[in-house]
Amino acid sequence: MLASRPLTNKTVLERYMKLAVPDNKFQATYIWVDGTGENLRSKTRTINFVPTNPKDLPIWNYDGSSTGQAQGSNSDVYLYPVAIYRDPFTQGNNKLVLCETYNHMKVPTETNHRWTCLEAMKKAAEQHPWFGAEQEYTFMDVDNHPLGWPKNGYPGPQGSYHCAVGANKVYGRDVVEAHYKACLYSGINIFGSNAETMPAQWEYQIGPNEGISLSDDLWISRFLLHRVAEDFNVVVSLDPKPITGDWNGAGLHFNFSTEAMRAPGGIDEIETAIDKLSKVHMKHIKTYSPNEGMDNVRRLTGSHETSYMYSFSSGVANRAVSIRIPRMVAEERKGYLEDRRPASNAEPYVVSEMLVRTICLDKNEQ
Repeated sequence: MLASRPLTNKTVLERYMKLAVPDNKFQATYIWVDGTGENLRSKTRTINFVPTNPKDLPIWNYDGSSTGQAQGSNSDVYLYPVAIYRDPFTQGNNKLVLCETYNHMKVPTETNHRWTCLEAMKKAAEQHPWFGAEQEYTFMDVDNHPLGWPKNGYPGPQGSYHCAVGANKVYGRDVVEAHYKACLYSGINIFGSNAETMPAQWEYQIGPNEGISLSDDLWISRFLLHRVAEDFNVVVSLDPKPITGDWNGAGLHFNFSTEAMRAPGGIDEIETAIDKLSKVHMKHIKTYSPNEGMDNVRRLTGSHETSYMYSFSSGVANRAVSIRIPRMVAEERKGYLEDRRPASNAEPYVVSEMLVRTICLDKNEQ
């Protein structure tokens, strides 16, 4: 990690951003998940029309040997546009384009999990699965030290930072506010944001969205977060336990419901879903963070508002369980469940697919 990063003059940049361009020239920034399954890559091309359907956009390619997705001797990987968003950086009719990745055989790459997720969503479409995601993350300096923390020590203990205000309690709010506006501008269904329990740690929520669109929105929101933070010379970490010791980790809590759960008396469907989840706990755990779930070992310890990784639990309004039923849901006897196990760097397509296949689909459909 570089100890410092050269800074450019944003005022000078603005001079060029105001330049007029031909009426029939637009920028499309193609965005995809690389071979790590966690990091995002992008590149931009010029198009001569304003796209409204991703299928209208050309299939493109990139050097997969530089992203961990191909060999140098056969490096081309294809980009298939699947979703379009407004571009908050270049604005106008310019677009951000979320893409799936396919190898030279036109087979999905190992880190293209969207296509199987979409398959599951189509099978469960009549149940109208809704998702909400709570993305936690941590701001770091370019030297990989938590933003705002003393360079040779630690801030005060946890307790005064959650949803806090004040320069001695909150670090990085400028980035948070800029990211929120960028999400709204782009068309992402962002629900809210707040400072988290560990200083320099934040959370934003996406949803509720039906089907595949939740994960599409979440991936683009992550791209925007990294891209906005770049302008502030701040690094975003999705590590589920970026700091060892008596500090909360970071999760990607998933809220889930079907139409039956949201209907009167839906609590029975929620309890049935929890029972199904209890029977495949470790199967979910292995996919709820990279490295077959091992990134979650440092986080799911049974302390710091988490459940224990190797056992399943559930409860009402309990933040130290695998699956939480919110108090309002228990009182109204309908609503949704919260899966608190996914790590902050989990693959949202994988998490949402696992929930749908376990809760909504029969074994012969899974």
